[in-house]
Amino acid sequence: MHERAAESRRVLGVVTSADRYLKTGRATGLWIGELTHFWEILRGAGIALEVASLRGGPVAIDPVSEGLLGGGRRATEEFLADERRRASLERSVALPDVDLAGFDAIYFAGGHGAMFDFRGSEAIAAATGAVAARGGLVAAVCHGVAALVDLEGSEGPLLRGREVTGYSRLEERLALRWSEVPFQLEDALIARGAKYRRSLLPFVPHVCVDGNLLTGQNPQSTRLLARRVVERLRGP
Repeated sequence: MHERAAESRRVLGVVTSADRYLKTGRATGLWIGELTHFWEILRGAGIALEVASLRGGPVAIDPVSEGLLGGGRRATEEFLADERRRASLERSVALPDVDLAGFDAIYFAGGHGAMFDFRGSEAIAAATGAVAARGGLVAAVCHGVAALVDLEGSEGPLLRGREVTGYSRLEERLALRWSEVPFQLEDALIARGAKYRRSLLPFVPHVCVDGNLLTGQNPQSTRLLARRVVERLRGP
């Protein structure tokens, strides 16, 4: 896996196709910084990030994330200013239609939308299995970790006994979305046998690396997670 130059590496970024909370109808979707900040770090390392969504077509962006870009606004503006990259969200490729050959990693971006369509997705299971079978990396951040909850490995749940992180129960409460999500991600990870880890304080960067599995706790962890992916793809 480390024989190819970093410039030839390819990462598949998977984003949600959900755009609403089921209970309230409130708008949600992709947390845009979890895609663009990840892309920014990979781009700096000469690694390509290609985007797919579960159903294809227009990708909804959580309006809250658009208003909380902070210091990461430049990365998002650069991503959306590029016609080809913007088109990857406006006319996204459906995950089942992606040719997975040649991808060195698969990455699941979050946003509350992912809580409604990532868990239990057959397309995600197939894509993750294909990438991992070739020795590729599996990475996810924040609610994107929901993609991993029900995945099976050769000896049972993929997450059993492995150190992982993801959006915490406390963060869900502080974000005032506790009652709107279909399940609590932290609880689901623990129930599947994962060794769940989180930062001492909410909304600060925290990343877990366990073999080929890399997870980030919250939006603030995106860049750190991307750096860990870059380190692994570049090799020793």
